[in-house]
Amino acid sequence: MPSTPSKALETFDNPQTDRDYTIRIRMPEFTCLCPKTGQPDFAELHLEYVPDALCVELKALKNYIWSYRDEGAFHEAVSNQILQDLVAACQPRFMRLRSEFNVRGGVYTSVVVEHHAPNWQAAPVVQLP
Repeated sequence: MPSTPSKALETFDNPQTDRDYTIRIRMPEFTCLCPKTGQPDFAELHLEYVPDALCVELKALKNYIWSYRDEGAFHEAVSNQILQDLVAACQPRFMRLRSEFNVRGGVYTSVVVEHHAPNWQAAPVVQLP
């Protein structure tokens, strides 16, 4: 059965809950509509997260991102909404979404939004020689 756009985000159990590790997902084909002109906006989304008990299932994420194709949204609003929905679905220890929108009227927009779980501390950065 072919995929269809959907706001449903599915998850699966984190196979390694005893350690912090980072999942990075690049989504180069995000589209939504400009709420002022109705013209399409194109962006590349970069998602990074440290899962807790759950991970985001990729096919459901693809269909979720696709669901914005015909919706009007300001860059700031859609970036925050996507992060909010992802956090609600999988309750990560940490999550960051960077939305890099293509040029519109000679202006590029990049929006970065983050979530930090209460009481979670990032491990120190290791500097190798």
